[in-house]
Amino acid sequence: MALIKSISGIRGTIGGKPGEGLSPLDVVKFTAAYGTWLLKQNAENRKVVIGRDGRISGEMVKNLVVSTLNGLGIDVVDLDLSTTPTVEIAVTMEQAAGGIILTASHNPREWNALKLLNAKGEFISGPDGAELLDIAAREDFVFADVSKLGSYRTDDSYLQKHVDLVVNYPLVDVAAIKAAGFKVVVDAVNSTGAIFVPALLKALGVAEVTVLFDEVNGKFAHNPEPLPENLTALSNEVNKSQADFGIAVDPDVDRLCFVCEDGSMFGEEYTLVAVADYVLKHRKGNTVSNLSSTQALKDITLRNGGEYHPSAVGEVNVVNRMKAVNAVIGGEGNGGIIVPDLHYGRDALIGIGLFLSHLAQSKKTIKALRNSYPDYFISKNKIELDKGIDVKEIFEKIKGKYKNQPQNTEDGLKIEFDKDWVHLRTSNTEPIIRIYAESQNETTADNIARKIMQDIKEFI
Repeated sequence: MALIKSISGIRGTIGGKPGEGLSPLDVVKFTAAYGTWLLKQNAENRKVVIGRDGRISGEMVKNLVVSTLNGLGIDVVDLDLSTTPTVEIAVTMEQAAGGIILTASHNPREWNALKLLNAKGEFISGPDGAELLDIAAREDFVFADVSKLGSYRTDDSYLQKHVDLVVNYPLVDVAAIKAAGFKVVVDAVNSTGAIFVPALLKALGVAEVTVLFDEVNGKFAHNPEPLPENLTALSNEVNKSQADFGIAVDPDVDRLCFVCEDGSMFGEEYTLVAVADYVLKHRKGNTVSNLSSTQALKDITLRNGGEYHPSAVGEVNVVNRMKAVNAVIGGEGNGGIIVPDLHYGRDALIGIGLFLSHLAQSKKTIKALRNSYPDYFISKNKIELDKGIDVKEIFEKIKGKYKNQPQNTEDGLKIEFDKDWVHLRTSNTEPIIRIYAESQNETTADNIARKIMQDIKEFI
């Protein structure tokens, strides 16, 4: 059993003892803390939007969340089966005080979570999250009396509203997409992508769409994280059916990756690179990704006359940096696309609209498009730590050893070696150090990571 309390929300495995897994008591406690925090911000606005992915536990968790919010005197607008970006959009359209998305994102089916939004439809900040966790720890809630209970209504209109926003977005070229006559395979991993992605593709004029794992039952047919090792069925189907490409999303549809016509991976790191290239060709400006994302985005940004800015890992940090530098496009290397003039959240649907526009206008195959970008390889590793190890001391020793190299200490430690880099950071949820290294040569990336891991072991 696992229960992880972080500033951005609460997630855990369903069941177990309270405080050890995501039990019904934990769902109620943290929902009550969130509702209490919202009412402290603005006692007048008592509306919250909720939505869920296709998980087995979704209905049960939703009922607990709705009843708890109603018990605080908060009105609930329930989108039911939805996506993370759709709920984010609905919060602002509804002029709600906030929103809760019931999803554990790419985690396996035994997990669920409460992802918490503010009135802007964005993930709550670090200080706000800390305040919320304090409210939960003290159980500092006051529920409404019987005459002031909150209301409840369902709203199934936001699928179409979200699709319309994408189709009508100025840089989405529906005519070019329709004319391209794409044949597409979608891996919807038994969640809400099975509802939202085909609806969007139809609106974009894509006539031939095959959906794998299209039953929304939460019994994920494979590990739901859209990584190459989990997308073999999609690759095989693209190959077998001679499709133009494949699309994979995670269960809450905020991450996006593509499979080329030969079944090879376009690369989740390159989803953002390709979309940014397209946006920057039409709008000059800056870009942002986190410190663990590929340098290819920086290369593409400079090529298009913009400035690239790194941020700490985490969507909230990427969004804050995007606002600070007025970025026209940004996101994370895990296939998360953030288009600021649509909304400040990772959104696979706008990512699909922009990527397909780029592909259609280029008149290239998806493989040829991928080959037009610089090749980088990221070696992703981790070291498990024993209790009591002073990570700060280890990082200081590594900083000293590589003091002649450019370094960034905003989020862990990133060291640059000409075109190569290595990023070390601790996990917020596990006793580990993550070591990511990137190079234009796969062996070099592995060797850099291996050398740093050797250094860490020596300093331990």
